[in-house]
Amino acid sequence: MQFGLFGSAQAKRGDSDVDSGQGFKDFVEYNVEAESLGFASTFVVEHHFTGFGQVSASLNLLTWVAARTTTLRLATIDLMSDGRLELGVGKGYRHNEFASFCIPPEEADERFEEGLALIIKSWTSETRFSHHGRHWHFENIIVEPPPKQKPHPPIWIAAGSPGSIRKVAEYGYNLLLDQFASTATIAERFNLFKSEVEKRGRSFDPMDVGVCRAFFVARNAEEKAQAIDTRLAAQRRMTNLAQTPDGKNKSSMMSFADTREASEESALYDTPERIARKLDALRGLGIERILLNGPSGSREHLRRFARDVMPAFLGRPRELTAIGAAAR
Repeated sequence: MQFGLFGSAQAKRGDSDVDSGQGFKDFVEYNVEAESLGFASTFVVEHHFTGFGQVSASLNLLTWVAARTTTLRLATIDLMSDGRLELGVGKGYRHNEFASFCIPPEEADERFEEGLALIIKSWTSETRFSHHGRHWHFENIIVEPPPKQKPHPPIWIAAGSPGSIRKVAEYGYNLLLDQFASTATIAERFNLFKSEVEKRGRSFDPMDVGVCRAFFVARNAEEKAQAIDTRLAAQRRMTNLAQTPDGKNKSSMMSFADTREASEESALYDTPERIARKLDALRGLGIERILLNGPSGSREHLRRFARDVMPAFLGRPRELTAIGAAAR
């Protein structure tokens, strides 16, 4: 199995004596240590107008991470990182973001498809081109410099509904699965993507699916219980931002059960031994790439996972492994 990170920095808010940039500095150091501990990648999410400090400028943040690391696969910055960019995209699901940008949610699909096609053309076109779509217009342009990776950096698309998963397979890109979906739901989505890839005559590689899972390496039952309560509260805060005024947001990101039991089941919150059992179950489903979203800025939990969990899952022969869990 391969382990990466999923998440972002969180800016601190408070009085003038509070260093609002400390969360960003901590995140950079978190990634530097993750690379030294054997983690392979870091996916940085981008959200807007949350009110609790989520990063809205992931490109700037990753510039610092790229400068401080040498092997960690990144979610942006291809030339500066010497070809380590992996682009993760999604059409969005939070009502507050669509409302704040004054964009009708009904336009999400068409904006996503037009925007992604424009990015790919900008990366790959060797000559000037013009684009006149429904949402963007450019005349006689060439985007410079081109990316280091050819024909372009790997692309990951976050998807959960059957229709969206089929589109990812049709595009020929990689799939990101979210951190809130149950293990059973992850298995269904993983198997659907596999069958759709093979249906199109391509061989399926389980490393083309990244499963996001929240993790917390607990020392005892009390610490675990407190962490699960904190996670459930964070899920509900996210739900409040994402939900539409009529309460009918149909995004797959909103389909998880709002219970403490479901929150615990979908996460890797436990002792090292019990986390290993969950990873074994995911591997038994064929999952090989796990993207971990840990306690904000906690390098101690990162070290615990690298020391007490990861060694048993690295370097195993492919026939003895399976696949990972979650995303977004």
